[in-house]
Parts: sequence; structure tokens; C-alpha cells
Amino acid sequence: MNAVEVAGVGIHPFGRFEGKTVTEMGVTAVRAALADAGVDRRGFQAAFCGTAYSGVAAGHRVLDVIGATGGPIVDIEAGCASGGAAVMMAAGAIAAGQYDTVLVFGMEKMPKGIIRSSFFAPWQEQAGMAATPAYFALRAQRLMRESGVTREHLAEVVVKNRANGVHNPDAMFRKEVTAEEVMASRLVCEPLHLWMLCSPNEGAAALVLRAARDGAAGGASVRVAAAALRSHLPGNVLSEATPMSGLIDDDVPAATTLAARAAFEEAGLGPADLDVVEAQDTDAARELLSYEELGLCPTGDAAKLVEEGATLMGGRLPVNSSGGLLSKGEPLGASALGQLVELTRQLRGEAGPRQVEGARVALGHTVGRGANASVVILTR
Repeated sequence: MNAVEVAGVGIHPFGRFEGKTVTEMGVTAVRAALADAGVDRRGFQAAFCGTAYSGVAAGHRVLDVIGATGGPIVDIEAGCASGGAAVMMAAGAIAAGQYDTVLVFGMEKMPKGIIRSSFFAPWQEQAGMAATPAYFALRAQRLMRESGVTREHLAEVVVKNRANGVHNPDAMFRKEVTAEEVMASRLVCEPLHLWMLCSPNEGAAALVLRAARDGAAGGASVRVAAAALRSHLPGNVLSEATPMSGLIDDDVPAATTLAARAAFEEAGLGPADLDVVEAQDTDAARELLSYEELGLCPTGDAAKLVEEGATLMGGRLPVNSSGGLLSKGEPLGASALGQLVELTRQLRGEAGPRQVEGARVALGHTVGRGANASVVILTR
């Protein structure tokens, strides 16, 4: 099996860009990744595009602009995990020797407001069984009951991520906030306040993956040590174990836990080996739940990580150095790839003021529709 390395990364900032099409944003990210990798428009053999809202043949439209069609172009939809799914497929194809160099990109131009999803039947959506703040709130309430999480812990997650986002030029929100300001923002659904929820928005990100080169340069490259995608187990509708999931007080592993176990096994690593993590923070409680489901702490100890300052910059395991979705916002198809752009820069030592010193092992985690979870581990 070929080792797989990240040869180049590119990103279009996340935010709202009324004058740009989703295709234009995708082109910006792709061109940046190709340039970073030193690869021309004919220098890759296949392309995988993660997107949910961009329409039919979205990836084809991007590559048509730069004259790079002709090879296989595959659009992939797995909700927020679309980019992670694309990386898994691309890395697997390279590892198997099918291709030498593959382009992976994702982009989205999200509708404004609360995201609606055709994953759910109309009756489920009307009953609240959908990926909405109401559902997120139920998840948060369960976490508060079982892990000792308080509203103050939720606010501290926002404070942390928004502080990190100040130093990320590609983030939508680049202003520090206080816990008091977070708690003063409008209550959307108990216990979640407006600033505890990420903003669906627009943007794009891209990676060039290739079979790792031999020699000194290759030895210092960023490698894809693992890329895993897993889905929810039967009965656990959104793999979040809230009362509306169909299961209460169960021990069915979440999709994130399944993906994390698979990724750690593939990489031959464990949570203790990680130096920096980009974790799903669709809302503040989701980040805390991610700590437990990824094995960053024992079940029930998410609040303790916050209290210890473990996930702060300078802590023993910084989480969401990019500012996370709470700072960047979330264009679904670009979400996971945006994480990997950040982590690649961290491992290269190119993250500037938000650099995690000595970072050698990084993990990116996204959850899409609640039914998909991706975990990608990068090493240097």
C-alpha cells in the first residue's frame, strides 16, 4: 500500500459573499491547492468534490473553469462530513495504487437561516427530529445531565473558539467575546444561546493528495495516516442518544466513536498521541460531546477538560485552533477540508499566531446529518 501525503492545500475564506458563485469559490480554493503542491491543471488523475447544496455536477463546473476535466470527477454528499468522505475515497485510491495524485475539494453556498435537510421525513421535521437547534438543545441537556456540563462550560467553548478565530484570516467572525456576552445573546432553545450555534455560510477548501515521495522531502511531508467514515448504528437515528433518537440510556457507540476507533487503529495511534484537534462544533455542546466520543477524555469528563484549560491554545491538547465552526461558520462541503487545511498548516509550522508548537499528530473530525462521522489523522 502506498503512503499518502498532503502535497498542497488551498482555501477560500468562509463567510458571506453575495457577489460570488459557489463555482468561483471552488475555483479559488482549487487553484491555491494546485499552486501549493506545484501541480498544474493536468497534474492529477482524479477529483473528488464534497458538496451538499451546489447542484448536479458541481465538481465538474469548477474543473471546467480551469480546463481540468477529462478524468473522473466524483461528487460526494455526506452532510458536514462530505469533505472527510472525499478524503477517505481519494486516499484509499492512492494507497491502492489506482492513482498517483488526486484533487479533493469541497464548497458550499448555504441558504441563510436554520438548515433544512431532506434526510428527515416531513413528520420527523415537524416533531423536532431534525438537525435543528431544538435537537441540538436536547443533546446539550443530556450532556449537562450526564457529564456535569453547565451553561458556563458551553459559553467557555465559544470564548475559546472565537479567541482562536481572531488570528485566522479565513474565519467569518474575528472578534473575541466574553462569557457574559455569549450568555446575553438571544436564547434560541434552552440551554443554547445564539452565539453557541455556528452560522451556515459560504466558502471552499481543497487538498492535493499524492503517493508519498521517497527521500528527505517526503520524510518531512504531512501524511494521511488514516481517513475513516462511519455511519450511525440501527436505532440511534442521529447517533446522539437523545430521547428523540429512539434510544434512551443506551450503550450503542456513536458514529464518531466508530470512526475514531477505526482511524486510530489504521494509524497505529491513540488519543494520547494527538497534538492538535479540529472537532465538530456545530454548537458548543457538540464540541464537548466530541471530546468524549473521540476518546479525548473518559465519558462524563468533558466538563473537566474545559475546567483544566486542556483544550485552550497552550493547553495539553488544543482543540479548534482555527476558531472552529463557531468562528469560521460552516459551508458544509468545505467543512472537513477546511479543518485539514488548518491541520496541515499546523504540522508544517505555518499557522502563525495560532501555531501549536511542536505539532506532529493532528486529528480532524466532522459529523454530517448525525448519520455520518469522519475522522482523519495527519502526521508529520
